[in-house]
Amino acid sequence: MTNLIDGRAIAEQIHAETAHRITALKARGVQAGLAFVRVGEDPASRVYVGMKEKTSERLGIKSTTTVLPDATTQAELLALITQLNADPSCHGILVQAPLPAHIDQAVIFAAVSPAKDVDGFHPVNVGKLMLGDTTGFVPCTPAGVHELLIRSGVKIAGAEVVVLGRGNIVGKPMAAILCQKAKHADATVTLVHSRTRDVAAHCRRADIIVAAMGVAHFVKADMVRPGAVVMDVGVNRIPDPTAKNGSRLVGDVDFAAVQPIAGLITPNPGGVGPMTIAMLMRNTVRAAEVASR
Repeated sequence: MTNLIDGRAIAEQIHAETAHRITALKARGVQAGLAFVRVGEDPASRVYVGMKEKTSERLGIKSTTTVLPDATTQAELLALITQLNADPSCHGILVQAPLPAHIDQAVIFAAVSPAKDVDGFHPVNVGKLMLGDTTGFVPCTPAGVHELLIRSGVKIAGAEVVVLGRGNIVGKPMAAILCQKAKHADATVTLVHSRTRDVAAHCRRADIIVAAMGVAHFVKADMVRPGAVVMDVGVNRIPDPTAKNGSRLVGDVDFAAVQPIAGLITPNPGGVGPMTIAMLMRNTVRAAEVASR
């Protein structure tokens, strides 16, 4: 079918634009710098940071990675962030989640300078997003979903959008992006969650569904109105005896059943995932541009 939104291809478009901006910065003697901080040896975190490191290198962003042991104290992590905040060669800081249970994630995210918060998690940047202040950084995954909608020609203004999931990383910022009185926004957004009485009924009236609940194959065919746009943000590991390691990753959407009904749909993998990294790189370059003015 031809209704796939190719996240990899659109991410490459954005990388090309970002690379052009990196070249312009280098012509002015500025090297964009991004610092990754990882605490512990969570396997998924190792993979995610590795992918971001490779993309940074490919685009010409100078990245550094600090890996701290699981036993690192909150005070020690805060001391490292203070050091990175003061480093003029570092324009963006990414502290990879999840963090060990003894470290308060909210405290750590709030310690990163808002000007270097390329993940968009600092309270200042969250507040700017809610106010429609475009000088802040927007979290990378919802920003990536927004770009996919824009570059796929989806009409957002006036659309009924249902966002599944109220998390701080995707759900809440996604709703805030789409309901702004702004270009490529002006949608009517419903945010559903685990306490919503009839999730399926809300989904069936949606022009656009953004699935970010973290439940494998939650969105079924009978929940989708024919022609609706379906964006699958979920990353869920399910058992698969045919797979090499006995499991595989799937999204929140029952893709095989929903694709024939949807007007447009993101594959998973290959949809939203590549966009998250593309938006991180773009945020980092913007941070470097602002810092060098």
